[in-house]
Amino acid sequence: MPNLNLEISLRSRLMVMLLIVSTCAMFTIAYLCYESGETNLTNRIFSQLTSLRASKSDQIQSYFHTIRNQVQTLSADLMVVQAMKDFTSAYDQLNTQSIPPAWDDQIHSYYQQEYLPRLAQLNQGIPVPDLYYPTNQAARYLQYHYIAANPNPVGQKYELDNPGDNSPYSQSHNRYHPILKQFHQRLGYYDLFLIEPEQGAIVYSIFKEVDYGTSLFTGPYRTSNLAQAVTAVMKAQGRDYTKIVDFDHYKPSYGAPAAFIATPIFDHSAFIGILAIQLPVEEINRVMTGNQNWKRDGLGKSGETYLVGADRRMRSLSRFLVEDPQQYFNTLKHTQLDDDTIATMERFKTSILLQSVDTQATQAALAQQEGTQIIKDYRGIPVLSSYAPLDIEGLNWAILSEIDLVEAYAPIYEFQRVIVVWTTLIILGITLVSMVLSTMFIKPITILIENAKNLSKGNIEALVPLTSQDEFGQLDAAFQEMVNSLQSKTAVIEEKNRENEELLLNIFPPSIARRLKSGEKDIADHVANVTVLFADVTGFTGLSESMAVDDAVKILNDLVTAFDDATERFGIEKIKTSGDNYMAVCGLSSPRLDHTNRMVDFAVEVRSLVRRFNYERGHKLDIKISIHSGDVIAGVVGRKKVTYDVWGDTVNTASIMLSQLSSEPGSILVSQSVYTYLQDLHEFEWVTDLSHHPEDAMTVWRLKGLTKRGGEG
Repeated sequence: MPNLNLEISLRSRLMVMLLIVSTCAMFTIAYLCYESGETNLTNRIFSQLTSLRASKSDQIQSYFHTIRNQVQTLSADLMVVQAMKDFTSAYDQLNTQSIPPAWDDQIHSYYQQEYLPRLAQLNQGIPVPDLYYPTNQAARYLQYHYIAANPNPVGQKYELDNPGDNSPYSQSHNRYHPILKQFHQRLGYYDLFLIEPEQGAIVYSIFKEVDYGTSLFTGPYRTSNLAQAVTAVMKAQGRDYTKIVDFDHYKPSYGAPAAFIATPIFDHSAFIGILAIQLPVEEINRVMTGNQNWKRDGLGKSGETYLVGADRRMRSLSRFLVEDPQQYFNTLKHTQLDDDTIATMERFKTSILLQSVDTQATQAALAQQEGTQIIKDYRGIPVLSSYAPLDIEGLNWAILSEIDLVEAYAPIYEFQRVIVVWTTLIILGITLVSMVLSTMFIKPITILIENAKNLSKGNIEALVPLTSQDEFGQLDAAFQEMVNSLQSKTAVIEEKNRENEELLLNIFPPSIARRLKSGEKDIADHVANVTVLFADVTGFTGLSESMAVDDAVKILNDLVTAFDDATERFGIEKIKTSGDNYMAVCGLSSPRLDHTNRMVDFAVEVRSLVRRFNYERGHKLDIKISIHSGDVIAGVVGRKKVTYDVWGDTVNTASIMLSQLSSEPGSILVSQSVYTYLQDLHEFEWVTDLSHHPEDAMTVWRLKGLTKRGGEG
């Protein structure tokens, strides 16, 4: 009866072994599956983000290109040219007008009651009135009639065509404003300006804000980005020149973000003014947000595509500000964004020019790089980000498509949960199975002891090497002497088997060797579509006559050995050598789609080996090579002296090419079939048309010095 303590010990060991092996295998498979799933999911999401980013990028770039073309076309329109001349002339006349005090009072009243209070609500601090009032007569005249005395409410001042003052300016305004207003409505511009070049005065605008009539050179808005655009056009004065200026807070629009594009107006060759357009923010936001339909664009619950300027601030709306402003502002309070900026966002209800986006992706995109990364976004939340620079002349903008990591990896997190649940269940199952198996394993111990006694009678199948101190240790003393004897004999037998196997593998391809070992005698195969090479080492006969036989054989053996090593590298099978002739085949035992190309590369390598051999040993050997592709017959020939050979018309053709053509040493000759297959990869030159059968003519080509891939031929 087995010892109880020993039985428990063995069972415990076996249970632990089974648990360790099974658990390790299970965790390894789970880990590999998790890693593979995470990688594939990440790549798929990055691909989706990149595709969406590229689409939005094309739309934005196309939009700016269209705007640029429209502005250039509009500036050359004869109606606009005449309007520029008429408004400039009328504006100059207004500077000679006297302004009644009642008009000034009404202008001041508009600023005090309408403009400055709204400006104060949307901007921090209290505006100083004297900094904003128009100063020259023309500006005061225009702002009185078209703004202060205009009966239309703020935001609709452009509805007035003629204030009824019968001035030349109002007559021109009544003539051109309805037409230009149609451009504004159809093309979606926020505002359109005509600016005369002498004083930089805005002689006309559609929307009629407080910059109307003022000078961009000396007035209150001389430091605005509109003034920058006008100054750039003034300096360039090129007919096809356009200047785009980046977004900035534009005070006439109550500090709202505004970008401008400006171009010169020419009357024939005379520079008479500037046409400027205030770009609509809404169109950019429409493109970037997909009409606020992010889910339709495949961005789920947290994905967005947005623009960032050179100052690393947004140039389009944040999705989170649009969908859940309160949550967005609460999130920003935990970032480095200051409270004043957050408060300004709440007042303006925009993230443009206010939301800082100083992330790794932004930095890379503004440095003219594109790519994908997992980063923390401007909210401090991990996201998958695809980024790239935008190609818009005059603007250094970046475009980013991002989605929260938590949402993107939701399937992976669910997979983790499933793994944990199933791992627990499987470990419990393995524990139960190991208990059953360990119990079954203890029972054969007494039988193994009896088998060990039989082993001393020559039953080597029961050989069990032991090192333990339990019941199995009793077996070791019973047959140790016999083990040593049997191991020695077994080692001798195994050594002989290895030698025989190595000999077979050296003589025959592995597949043929296996067939011979299995007892197959008549081995012959028809193999389709292989490439045969014959090589003739030239100069060896003369060299061997000038030295001892042993030295000559050693030289030939070293060279053939180098060829044999090359066959292994290129996947070529050596068939035989006959003196200084060498024969090899590619695609015989192991079919290869590129057997022809491999054989040509091998031929180039063999030629290089011969030349290197000459350089290292000071000989003057060379080689001629012929290559042909086609079907062959391969088989084992002989009973006592067995050889493996290849024959057929393909072999004969390759041999005839080498033997009948007196080509230069170093030549690599190929048949028409090889040339047809490789003419796009290598350069060949025609050699001859060779007839090797009365009814069959064969074209022979020679491989030239350089391949089309740039390597040595």
